[in-house]
Amino acid sequence: MTTDCVIVSQRYPPEKGGNASRIHDTAVNLDGGISTTVLAPSPCYPPGNFERTWERERTEHDDGVVVHRLWTWQPQTENPSLLRRLPYYLVFALHAALWLVVNFRQYDVVMTSTPPITTGIPGLVAVAIGKPWVVDVRDLWIENSIALGYITADSPLVKVGRAFQSVALHTADRITVTTETLGDAVTDAYGGELRDQVRIIPNGVDTDRFTPEGGAGDDEQIVYTGNIGSAQALEPCIRAMQYVSSDDVKLRLVGDGDEVSRLQTVTEQLDLEDSVEFVGLVDREQVPEILNDAAVGLAPIKDSPELDYAMPTKLYEYLACSLPVVATGRGEIERFVTETEAGIHTEADPKHIAAAIDALLENPGRRTTMGRDGRSLVAEEYGRGAIADRLGEEIRALTASERQIPHAAPSSDDD
Repeated sequence: MTTDCVIVSQRYPPEKGGNASRIHDTAVNLDGGISTTVLAPSPCYPPGNFERTWERERTEHDDGVVVHRLWTWQPQTENPSLLRRLPYYLVFALHAALWLVVNFRQYDVVMTSTPPITTGIPGLVAVAIGKPWVVDVRDLWIENSIALGYITADSPLVKVGRAFQSVALHTADRITVTTETLGDAVTDAYGGELRDQVRIIPNGVDTDRFTPEGGAGDDEQIVYTGNIGSAQALEPCIRAMQYVSSDDVKLRLVGDGDEVSRLQTVTEQLDLEDSVEFVGLVDREQVPEILNDAAVGLAPIKDSPELDYAMPTKLYEYLACSLPVVATGRGEIERFVTETEAGIHTEADPKHIAAAIDALLENPGRRTTMGRDGRSLVAEEYGRGAIADRLGEEIRALTASERQIPHAAPSSDDD
């Protein structure tokens, strides 16, 4: 018997970033009798990179997955304020909730991806009509927004947001998280009683698409791929190019995000235009080739306790292409890189980053060993297929028995 699963996500390819690729690869790889439908907005992130559309709904087919693009407000300015983002989040959440109500016979279980926390709205609606609900938590959005300066801790929006997130997490049947540290953070913030619902479904990589080709890459090329946003320690990486030993080494930043304009200004002020290239968005199919052309991949996370749980998807993609990494940040990423010896972990400081880059560029044999070991690790433990199988087991367990819906008490017989 086929289980029909609907995944609600604010991001989906051709949008770039870890969440878009995580949801895409999860949806495509779910099998074992699970049929997947995705609800997502029309592509609009980063703002200004996509044409605005007014279509109420558009249906697409993506590698066996049905994708319903639901209309929402689409911001068009770079790095929009929170007030400009809210209509984008809220309208989509309400539209998705309406779709779930109208089409309630077409699915058996709902999975929502957060952040943003507003995807909890369709999740709560799913529960109200008797469907099991899985919340896929990728980070604690409210705490991160405070740490990165988007909102203040005493803001009324924070109080409302935390109350809503608590209701959502306590209502959900399962809570999936990317790392053990994130699971601990969720239960610390919203209640230890949630621990029984938490399951670890890590980020991973499509090891058939991301695979090493050719040699060890261009000895003079360093690459970063993904979101160029506030959580990434990219300014120290740019400043590090002043201290890298070779004048011929180039850092390629592949992607887009809220910090691009500011970082371009920093690059110009430091007169590093010849050493730092802003490539912009590229088709996802090009990313493996870009990684195979490089010698070192950067996975810089800001040194913040709120980001202790972070394990970016790009890190697995680098390793799948046998690309050694230079990583910054604390918690999960430090533990992973240090224990696996798949690269060098260092402080988010320009001189330390430059020293780590030099250590790899000047030792091709070390890079080859790291690349080989990294590829073996992700192929064995972090392939998207294996990770999707773990999620599939949870979905099948939820739908094996129907959710019990409270019924009104009998009247005539008990009077």
